[in-house]
Amino acid sequence: MGANGTPYYYSTLLCFFFGLSGLCHSSATGIRAEVTARLLVNVSKASAKKIPETLFGVFFEEINHAGAGGLWAELVSNRGFEAGGSTTPSNIHPWSIIGDESSIRVSTHPESLFPRNIMALRMVVLCDIIGTNICPSGGVGIYNPGFWGMNIEQGKTYKLVFYIRSIDPINLSVSLTSMNGSQTLATANIISLAIPRWRRMEFALKSSGTDSNSKLQLSTQRRGVMWFDQVSLMPTDTYKGLGFRNDLFKMVKDLRPGFLRFPGGCFVEGDWLRNAFRWKETIAAWEERPGHFGDVWHYWTDDGLGHFEFLLLAEELGTLPVWVFNNGISHHDEVNTSSISPFVQEILDGIEFARGDPHSKWGFVRARLAHPEPFDLRYVAVGNEDCGKQNYKGNYLKFHSAIKSAYPDIKIISNCDASSQPLDHPADLYDYHTYSTANYMFSMAHKFDQIKRNGPKAFVSEYAVTGTDAGNGSLLAAIAEAGFLIGLERNCDAVEMSSYAPLFVNINDRTWTPDAIVFDSSRMYGTPSYWMQQLFKDSNGATLVSSTLLANDSSSLIASAIIWKDIKNSQSYLRIKVVNFGSNNVTLQISINGLEPNAIKLSGSRKSELKSSNLMDENSFQEPKKVVPVSKPLENAGNNMNALLYPYSFTSFDLATNSDITHILGFENYVNKF
Repeated sequence: MGANGTPYYYSTLLCFFFGLSGLCHSSATGIRAEVTARLLVNVSKASAKKIPETLFGVFFEEINHAGAGGLWAELVSNRGFEAGGSTTPSNIHPWSIIGDESSIRVSTHPESLFPRNIMALRMVVLCDIIGTNICPSGGVGIYNPGFWGMNIEQGKTYKLVFYIRSIDPINLSVSLTSMNGSQTLATANIISLAIPRWRRMEFALKSSGTDSNSKLQLSTQRRGVMWFDQVSLMPTDTYKGLGFRNDLFKMVKDLRPGFLRFPGGCFVEGDWLRNAFRWKETIAAWEERPGHFGDVWHYWTDDGLGHFEFLLLAEELGTLPVWVFNNGISHHDEVNTSSISPFVQEILDGIEFARGDPHSKWGFVRARLAHPEPFDLRYVAVGNEDCGKQNYKGNYLKFHSAIKSAYPDIKIISNCDASSQPLDHPADLYDYHTYSTANYMFSMAHKFDQIKRNGPKAFVSEYAVTGTDAGNGSLLAAIAEAGFLIGLERNCDAVEMSSYAPLFVNINDRTWTPDAIVFDSSRMYGTPSYWMQQLFKDSNGATLVSSTLLANDSSSLIASAIIWKDIKNSQSYLRIKVVNFGSNNVTLQISINGLEPNAIKLSGSRKSELKSSNLMDENSFQEPKKVVPVSKPLENAGNNMNALLYPYSFTSFDLATNSDITHILGFENYVNKF
């Protein structure tokens, strides 16, 4: 609807400027101008290109609490009391006390059972059930609100694990309650004599109610001193019991990504090397992982989502892992190339952990984690956005030489951009990032048109419209990005991989916006950019065929055509995707050559449109599908047909064929099995 509540198609002149020139929503007469264009599609072997199975993937970075408090389902924040640092006293945030200083005192001390996690919490209870200082009826203790509230659901079971010791008898209540304490959802009690040595406690807490803003509390009415450490609360219904939050995992899997790039991003580098992601620190039992402060995005992570879990995630998504590792460079400090050897060995060990035989040193470690089979690691990236740093080239060459010597089949990705000038070092792919206005993003559809095809392939690992044009995830951003992706698809012999960034955002920590998937403790939705990507998921491994636009002014139009096959019904399709990034309706005349006259059938042919009444429309928790592709039967499917393209829209035509046409092109058509 327009600003005055009337449909845009009949509104008076309303021109809005979002950092773009000429984005006018209607004409001065109230009727949109009509533009006619032709699209010629040629289904022939001579012009066909095989699309890489990896062209469209996903990039996970620990930013915006994407993992900690997001995809990784751990409900306790700062479970080991390590986030405040290794000196005492330290901050235990977000843990808080129940009671006041007259009844309870807490402090951290380096007396943990786990030498790599030295901090533990000491709780001194000053009140009692008898005497002059009587504890309040609900007791005193500590509570953890999780990541802006824990989502506790009726009938579900939650596994609580913690370590405790005490020289005094214990009468402790552990419970899940609403944040204000008005409702107890689950509870269990520990009544014991003194526990002088650390003891592991485990409870299955079944909830009698639902509250998405709950907390975990440990409370008592008994005077004494207790110690706590490594407190974990996990839902028992995570994806396959692997620890991934089900709804967020499904959102990613529904994209059928061709790869998973992990774990960053700047998260890999760190503002300082001492805070960089180190894979060896993340593969032990969860109690023994030291965690670290992600100083680029400003929050602590217990590293429950570690190197092993990322490899598992890729495996469960049915996709290829792309490991981005630190090359001895952070935002503010660098390791000299003459001293880089230990860092190189660490990465060789990490590759052996992923791919090594179970009898190898690090393959054995993986096998002990119940995964004797190697992971399918084929790609590694040497650093992130480090080209131009003083030691990058020297360090890169050391990593490249060592990896290729041990694993010659692994494809190595350089941070240096080869789209503007040839690389001066060996690489299989080069990393390219682009964040921009919508207008510039759409223009970037032709970025790779003239790139040489015989050099390293492009990995567009981070792209997004940002700033005013994007808001928190607008239609305008998605349409511009769709045009850009069509350009990448058309240049699939020069571009091997691409991914949107960032993938996730917890709405309580919008450090970076926009993002593909927005969530809180219990809800989630995809932004228009997420839904736009849904229309590209069948392109991986498909076949690109020739398509040519003819128009007086085609600067606001871009199109591509692919042949793909649906595994569910073995149906072959010719898919034509078109973006209209202009302010006028376009009548598109589509002509398809190279097929038999009756090759296309009405039954099964469909049209999907991504559009909305306002360029800046966004999805939200209240309207999670306000801007999503709308699919309907294509009633005029044929070798020659007309279609209306609305302003600022993305349209996909799936033309079902009467027979398998993939053989015409001479390629074995890839079918996504997941």
